Formats: sequence, C-alpha cells, structure tokens
Amino acid sequence: MKILVINGPNINMLGIREKNIYGSETYEDLLRFCKDAADELGVEVSFFQSNHEGALVDTIQEAYGKIDGIVINPAAYTHTSVAILDALKAVSIPTVEVHISDVPSREDFRQISYIRPYCIRTITGMGFEGYKEAMKELLKKGCA
Repeated sequence: MKILVINGPNINMLGIREKNIYGSETYEDLLRFCKDAADELGVEVSFFQSNHEGALVDTIQEAYGKIDGIVINPAAYTHTSVAILDALKAVSIPTVEVHISDVPSREDFRQISYIRPYCIRTITGMGFEGYKEAMKELLKKGCA
C-alpha cells in the first residue's frame, strides 16, 4: 500500500510565503505530518516536490506500476497544466487533489482546476489535515 504525495511550486516555501493564507508551518512540518498520518493509517508514503512542471510529470510517470495512490497539490499548476492532467490519465493511478488553502474563496482564476476531472476527490481549506483526509479517501476507495 504505497501512496505518493506530490507537491508543486512554492509549497517548499511554506512558513515563509503568505502566512495569512498558508500559516507558519514549514514544508518539513508538512512532511512530518504526512509521515505520521501514513504511519497511523498503515500505509507507506513517499514525497516529491518541485517547482518545475516537467519534473512533476516525470515523477507521475515514474510512479506507474510502483504506486497505489497519489495525493497531489499541484499548487499554481492546478490552474494551468494540461500536462499534469495527461500524465495522471496516462498512468491511471487513483488520485486525490488537495489544497492547503480554501481555494473556492480565493481569486477567480484559481477556480479552474485542470486536474480535477481526473481526481476521485478534491479537498480544500483543511490545511495539512487535508493530506491525511486524502490518504483516507484513497484507502476508502481501496486504492492503497
């Protein structure tokens, strides 16, 4: 039961960027939280973060045949990347989209998610807890 947590651009800047939106916890805090959640749920978790779209696509492709479920926060690429959607569709790995902030209450351009049509669920506005909820969703769907 293997889950890959993928984070897109600027998630590595948690604790520094827009604390009023993302809080003061760091990316390392997020990794620790996800590892603890995975241990509690009895799943194996691995992590990848990149500010580069192609690296995210490569990681999704490399997960083929190795990973049972993906938790992805594509960050800004949520609203722009058909390439990430196509990679997810190509590998057919069950995926949950997660966002730390409450995206529906943010700018108009953030209301479009290119990957949402592929995902089994989208979780927004739960902070780090959204990642744990996403792992639970994959378990509930029998993906991991």
